[in-house]
Amino acid sequence: MSASVIDLLATEARFGANNYAPIGVVLSRGEGVWVWDTEGNRYLDCLSAYSAVSQGHCHPKILAAMVEQAHRLTLTSRAFHNDQLALFYEEIAALTGSHKVLPMNSGAEAVESAIKSVRKWGYEVKGVPDGEAEIIVSADNFHGRTLGVVGFSTDAETRGHFGPFAPGFRIIPFGDAAALEAAITQNTVAFLVEPIQGEAGVIIPPVGYFTKVRELCTAHNVMLVLDEIQTGLGRTGKLLAEQHEGIEADVTLLGKALSGGFYPVSAVLSNNDVLGTLRPGQHGSTFGGNPLACAVARAAMRVLVEEGMIENAAAQGARFLEGLKDIRANTIREVRGRGLMLAVELHPEAGRARRYCEALQGKGILAKDTHEHTIRIAPPLVITSDQVDWALEQFATVLTQDFS
Repeated sequence: MSASVIDLLATEARFGANNYAPIGVVLSRGEGVWVWDTEGNRYLDCLSAYSAVSQGHCHPKILAAMVEQAHRLTLTSRAFHNDQLALFYEEIAALTGSHKVLPMNSGAEAVESAIKSVRKWGYEVKGVPDGEAEIIVSADNFHGRTLGVVGFSTDAETRGHFGPFAPGFRIIPFGDAAALEAAITQNTVAFLVEPIQGEAGVIIPPVGYFTKVRELCTAHNVMLVLDEIQTGLGRTGKLLAEQHEGIEADVTLLGKALSGGFYPVSAVLSNNDVLGTLRPGQHGSTFGGNPLACAVARAAMRVLVEEGMIENAAAQGARFLEGLKDIRANTIREVRGRGLMLAVELHPEAGRARRYCEALQGKGILAKDTHEHTIRIAPPLVITSDQVDWALEQFATVLTQDFS
């Protein structure tokens, strides 16, 4: 590495909190599926900032919308109206079929907002005794890193020495409809769940699971809250991952790709009266719904649809998945995925996935390990067949490599 890269890494280590362990590359530019480091090396981005850059790096139409709006008006707070918010509401509601929208900034804020909203709905509409609302969540979930969220995580590393935590959550196995049914009580207000568990290693539930979940939530008057912050907006080959089983959530959480990677934008979408319980002063955000965010999100949604990115995710995801399954390597335990949300799980004896990700870096691929033995693969939705085929060649080389 050049001295400048060494200096940058040293400065980051000296001043930054040690809460991440990134792959040892310093990126300085991106375009489409490609990113370049400070030394000019080019890489195919197979993480997309955890699906936030689904539309590709620095998409020109989103960039143009951002620059134009930044010249006009960036922030008013919600003390005043702005001319972008209503249009954002209208367009995201039309795209997703939602009835109400609560704009926030980060995915974790959207989760926290949903928790507050379903509890309030439980007390004021369902009639749950005050202070006794329960929310069911899944083991191995990942909904963010705020104090409220890590309180119902099952990841010891996430929870350790951050307590005490708020009560009111029940944890059940993911993909087990019988466990959900057994956990529901008269005080249950919601089931908060990811359609596919991304951070856990792209864990896909059994076919029919969410159909049964929808039936149970409807029967017991429980709000089904789907965290589509990673899976939503085309990542799985559908606009929303719920569409794979033809269901509709009561509350849907979006973020990440909602801005195409340009700006923190998230939203809580409701198909019923959950958000209707909120009154002025009870919840908000200075930056939530700001005109810059709304203009960026409008452009991000528009190019997603107009440029066929969702359909491309389905086609290229199937190509990528089959190509990974065709790799004959003793290191591979399982390959799984839906759309362009993929994972290669390695046998424990093959060693940690981190070293395979570092080897992939040497081949011009940037991917990220999770849960020690799994490589996550999530390229931008604009990836082409030729790029998928080239990536598969690099994966085949690395996954059959002898690290002994």
